[in-house]
Amino acid sequence: MSADMSLENDRKMTSVFERYLTVWVLLCIVAGILLGRFAPGVAQYLDGMAIYVHGAPVVSIPIAICLFFMMYPIMVKINFSSVIQAGKSGKPVFLTLFVNWCIKPFTMYAFAMLFLGILFRGFIGEEATDLVKMPFGLDLPVGATHGAGTVVLVEGVRMLEIPLWRSYLAGCILLGIAPCTAMVLVWSFLSRGNDGLTLVMVAINSLTMLVLYGVLGGFLLGVGRLPVPWQALVLSISIYVALPLVAGYFSRKWIIAAKGEAWFMEKFLHVLTPVTIVALLVTLILLFSFKGDVIVNNPLTILWIAIPLTIQTIFIFSLAYALARLIRLRYEDAAPAAMIGASNHFEVAIATSVMLFGLQSGAALATVVGVLIEVPLMLMLVKFCLNTRHWFTDFSQR
Repeated sequence: MSADMSLENDRKMTSVFERYLTVWVLLCIVAGILLGRFAPGVAQYLDGMAIYVHGAPVVSIPIAICLFFMMYPIMVKINFSSVIQAGKSGKPVFLTLFVNWCIKPFTMYAFAMLFLGILFRGFIGEEATDLVKMPFGLDLPVGATHGAGTVVLVEGVRMLEIPLWRSYLAGCILLGIAPCTAMVLVWSFLSRGNDGLTLVMVAINSLTMLVLYGVLGGFLLGVGRLPVPWQALVLSISIYVALPLVAGYFSRKWIIAAKGEAWFMEKFLHVLTPVTIVALLVTLILLFSFKGDVIVNNPLTILWIAIPLTIQTIFIFSLAYALARLIRLRYEDAAPAAMIGASNHFEVAIATSVMLFGLQSGAALATVVGVLIEVPLMLMLVKFCLNTRHWFTDFSQR
């Protein structure tokens, strides 16, 4: 079965879930808030099931399981042999790598710092603080400072108390360094992009993320005075990207060898399709069970976070789309090249923020806002692409 046929199959199975993702997220917000209000012990008990290092929870076991099942269905769909085809379409691949890794992380940091750290800081609260996990591998005494935070003791566990706006900044950073490698398949399909090229870019960005996500994340979090030890980022990438990547590669290989590619595409992926969304929604319910009070007491929190994320999405798309026209790409290549940078790999961002800062952190909440705005924004950009196809007419090669 060809890559185009397999992608078409994926779309038919996943479009209902993904087109209505914003609705499911909204329902999870309500469910999580209600859970936090009426059964707070449930979420706290589940989050307490963790691997501890130096008395601090490092990996929440239930969340790790959910997040693995977010990522595995994405990774198992990738035909990694298609990466070698990238040389045949150098310009669009170069464009997406340049925008995603040389520009996007730094503009996300700039927009988030401008709005959350300056313009909206007074609305968020000058004195408002957030409690996040002690950085993995550090053994600091109570009262010690680390970056912009201070070590405090909360119910017998050492935590880091940081300004709330910086916690939101951290979540935005983790979104900004995670280009989409999943739902971009849908956005490319809806905008009538090049299916084969999209799959190549998905594979390349997944592999690039293994190397650059930790490097850029560590650097930008450090610049934002939220330093995270390298071993924490390495562990995060290992658990939430490398592990499902390896599992997806080998299981895809074994299943196709045993059952054939047709069975893999038509049967296995059909069963697996809802798993990512279900795992994501379960995680969001737990997250909002902790952050319900913050949202209820200050519902504008979501708006403050959404504004820089929205501006970043539109800016990166516009830049990539304009550069695609400048280097004379065909529309079918330009649309997915712009889409993959504009949308975010929120599964990885949520996973990393939960592991580094905690399920109850403002950083985790910021990554969830990314999910909330993703679908309506990207559908708007899809419509824009379709309405501007004529901009690339001169570059088409039939």
